[in-house]
Amino acid sequence: MERREVLRLLSSTLVLSAFPSDALSFFHEVHAQAAQSPGLKTLSPHQNATVTTIAEMIIPETETPGAKGAKVNEFIDLLLTEWFEPAETKEFLAGLDEVDANSRSLYSASFVDAKPEQQLELMKQMDAAAMEFVQKQKAAKRTATLQSAQAAALPDMQKPEQAERVPMNFFYQMKRLTLVGYYTSEIGFEKELGKTIIPSGHDGCAPLEVAK
Repeated sequence: MERREVLRLLSSTLVLSAFPSDALSFFHEVHAQAAQSPGLKTLSPHQNATVTTIAEMIIPETETPGAKGAKVNEFIDLLLTEWFEPAETKEFLAGLDEVDANSRSLYSASFVDAKPEQQLELMKQMDAAAMEFVQKQKAAKRTATLQSAQAAALPDMQKPEQAERVPMNFFYQMKRLTLVGYYTSEIGFEKELGKTIIPSGHDGCAPLEVAK
């Protein structure tokens, strides 16, 4: 699978409801590769701890293991290393740094060292910002579609320049990676879903709960 196709699937709004079989096989292979070559490749130990903590809060352990048990952090680390464009990887790592900066500003502690209730509050703030980002992206897409239709009738010299890429919201990307990583893992796909289809969606505004 081509790198850009992987990124397209991860950013698609249909990624959890319309996984093509080759995409599902690919992400299974990513898990297998991560298991065969353990050890961090891109994330630092602290960044890995932050990713693990956030992922586990998104999908906590219940009667089945959560994101930590499914080693979603290793899945994300491998994607960042081998499948993300360098700019996307840099953007994701900058997002992790910003999480810590916000946590230190609010609670005088990095995210992993903050109290559970503080982590949850910061997660809620990030989730709200992510949902606002999604709404703006949808509005921008509608505008771009309209402008594209209008530009098609213009001479080439009058066509507007292509808009620059908008940086991805970190928490939106993190949540997407967590969901894909979990539900394509053996734990998520076989134990949680019982080898059924990928879930049809994820309610980004659902209250976040601290893992018990």
